[in-house]
Amino acid sequence: MTQEDATQEPTQDTFISHLVELRSRLMKAAGAVLAIFVVLFLYPGPSVLYDALAQPMLASLPQGTRMIATGVITPFMVPVKVTLLAAFLIGLPVVLYQAWAFVAPGLYNHEKRLALPLIASSTLLFFAGMAFCYFVVFRTVFHFIAGFAPESITPAPDIEAYLNFVMTMFLAFGVTFEVPVAVVLLASTGVVSVQKLREARGYVIVGAFVIAAIVTPPDVLSQFMLAVPLCLLYEVGILLAASMAKKRAETDSATDPESEGL
Repeated sequence: MTQEDATQEPTQDTFISHLVELRSRLMKAAGAVLAIFVVLFLYPGPSVLYDALAQPMLASLPQGTRMIATGVITPFMVPVKVTLLAAFLIGLPVVLYQAWAFVAPGLYNHEKRLALPLIASSTLLFFAGMAFCYFVVFRTVFHFIAGFAPESITPAPDIEAYLNFVMTMFLAFGVTFEVPVAVVLLASTGVVSVQKLREARGYVIVGAFVIAAIVTPPDVLSQFMLAVPLCLLYEVGILLAASMAKKRAETDSATDPESEGL
C-alpha cells in the first residue's frame, strides 16, 4: 500500500461515518414525526384538525355555509395533509435537535453558545408568526373579503385551495418573524455593521411591501399586515444587535491589558 492510499483511506472512512450518522439522524427525525402523525391520526383525528384549521374561514362565511371539495379523494387527502403538517410542527424540536447533534461536533465553543439560542429563538418566532397569522390575520382578512362579496354570491371555498393558501401564509409569516434572528446573526458574525443596518432601513421598508404584495392576497389589508410587522421586527433586530455589540465592546475593553494598566 502506498502512502497516498494510506492517506485516502482514513478520509474515506470519515466520510462514510458522517453519511452513516446523517442517515441515523434523519431516520430518528422522520421516526419522531411519523409517531406523532400516527397519534394525531388516531386522536383527535384528521377531520377535527382540519375543522380547527378552517375555523377562521368558516367564521367569515354566511351562517349555514360550508366549504366544498371538488376532487374525488380530496375529502380524505386534505385532512391527512393537515395532520402531517401538524405532526411536523409538533416534532420540529426533535428535528432541529437531530440537525444540531449532527453539526455540533464541528463547531467551536463560541459557535455552539451562539447556535443554541438562535435555534430556540428562531423556532419560537416561527411559531409566533404562524399564531399571529391564524388568530389575527386570517380572521381580519377573511371578514374583510367577505364584506365585499355581493349578496347574489354565496362563497364556498374549496378545501384544497384553502389549505394551499393557509400553508403559503403560514410560511410567509413564519419567515417574517425570523427577521430579528437574521439581523442579529448578520451583525454578530460581522457581515454587516449595526450602522449599515440602520442605513438600509429605507430599502427594507420598500422590500417588505414588495414581498407582501407577492405572497399575500391582492388586498391592501393583508399586505399591510405582513409588511408592517416585518418592518417592526427589523427594528427589533437592530436594537438587539446594537445591545449585543455594546456588551461585546464592554467585555473587550474590560479584558484589554492596556485598559487594565491605565
